[in-house]
Amino acid sequence: MKQQKTSPGPERAILVQVVQGRQSREDARDSLAELEQLAGTAGAAVLGSITQRRDKPDTAFFVGQGKLEDIQLACREARANLLIFDNELAPAQVNNLDLSVGVKVIDRTELILQIFARRARSSEAQIQVELAQLQYLSSRIPVSEKQQRFQGGIGMRGPGESPFQLRRAPIMNRIGILKTGLKQIQKRRQRTRAHRPWPVICLVGYTNAGKSTLMNALTAADAYVDDRLFATLDTKSRLLYLAPGRQAMLTDTVGFIRNLPHNLVASFRSTLDEIREADILLLVADAGHPYLREHLHVVRSTLRDMKADGVPSLLLFNKTDTEAARPVLAALAADHPGALFISALRKEGLDTLKERILLFLPPFPAAEKE
Repeated sequence: MKQQKTSPGPERAILVQVVQGRQSREDARDSLAELEQLAGTAGAAVLGSITQRRDKPDTAFFVGQGKLEDIQLACREARANLLIFDNELAPAQVNNLDLSVGVKVIDRTELILQIFARRARSSEAQIQVELAQLQYLSSRIPVSEKQQRFQGGIGMRGPGESPFQLRRAPIMNRIGILKTGLKQIQKRRQRTRAHRPWPVICLVGYTNAGKSTLMNALTAADAYVDDRLFATLDTKSRLLYLAPGRQAMLTDTVGFIRNLPHNLVASFRSTLDEIREADILLLVADAGHPYLREHLHVVRSTLRDMKADGVPSLLLFNKTDTEAARPVLAALAADHPGALFISALRKEGLDTLKERILLFLPPFPAAEKE
């Protein structure tokens, strides 16, 4: 009788957070809650979390010796096989933790890269993610084959599945090939933008703010929607009809998040160029999110880092139909007098949004008259 193979269950993870410097309790709490969401998106079951406040991280293990012992004990008692740090770890720290705790250790950056690898669908997004992964992996060639982190599961899906066969020379060679491919994609995008007869509007905002739902509501597109972080990675553009004779190209972009990996931002340059060269940015925010202010700060800081903060923008408070949003709408209106309040899910406020967009656009380009 042939035995059926049983699929392994989700990885059992414990989250670790080191709160440093002047980071507030509220910001640290939101970051840890976000890490739990990211872990769930990547397919891990979170068993608990451990937090420590330090002026500066330990050079060897990032956490102090006493907290390291707490982590070892927690992993044994919970039978965890994965540690996820909410901080960015140095390669030596990852190696030391791997060997000391005896379970696989990844940091926030690697977790986000893993999610991007799972969610990338188009060939362009897959190239961008692979490039970011390899750039990250190039500094993390294992020093010991006993390390748990390289035995499958969450942690460098794709190029990271066979790290013992990968060494720096072939990695750098592959990175060069991918960069060349992305440059060609970037040139094609620039040529396409130069010949577009319509103005370009980009949806930007914190991940899971409802950008794809708004895209579908405005253009009857079929953008993928999911109540998880980073549901959308592949840029999607659709023609938006604003009024008789008035059209624009509406583009949905990847969501932002705090501490977005630098390699990922660099790899997605061809996609993010759409934001820098847009005529209007629609900044979509979840009106009822408890950390809305922090999310807006992250979005605006990211746009500034991308040198896109000079693009005209319109702030949209989305999800106004939710119970969490209703009590705060009046305060948000007072604090942000130029913002619009919409519900993409219920298609509320969209006519007003189109009218406001028209005020940003030049009057009737020749290409649109035709």
